Amino acid sequence: MSLITVDLRDRKQLYEQLIDNIKALILSGDLKKDDKLPSVRSLAKELGINPNTIQKAYTELERCGIIVSMPGRGSMVLAERDSLRDEMSGKLENAMAALAREMRESGIGKEEFVRAAEEAWDRTGGKPE
Repeated sequence: MSLITVDLRDRKQLYEQLIDNIKALILSGDLKKDDKLPSVRSLAKELGINPNTIQKAYTELERCGIIVSMPGRGSMVLAERDSLRDEMSGKLENAMAALAREMRESGIGKEEFVRAAEEAWDRTGGKPE
């Protein structure tokens, strides 16, 4: 049984859910560098979705340097947790800066921005710190 999941009721595309799920498993330490991922066929069967969807997610993860696919050996995790975390942190900091700029332009002050960020953090479970 794989840790990789999708929610068929979620509005997000299935391949995007797979990408996010695999990244989250790496960030949590459940998947580590050189861990083998389930084959496209076995994961498609397990999740009850089209193998092309799995392949699309794996292809995008490989394009991003998160996994590597080797003929005859399957797909394995290439990214290390810390490097993925650093990359994601940089992207999120840029997104936060854009959001702060937009809020400032809307007349929202720093205290209100910080309070909104803290409330959003708390709504998600508020970890890790």
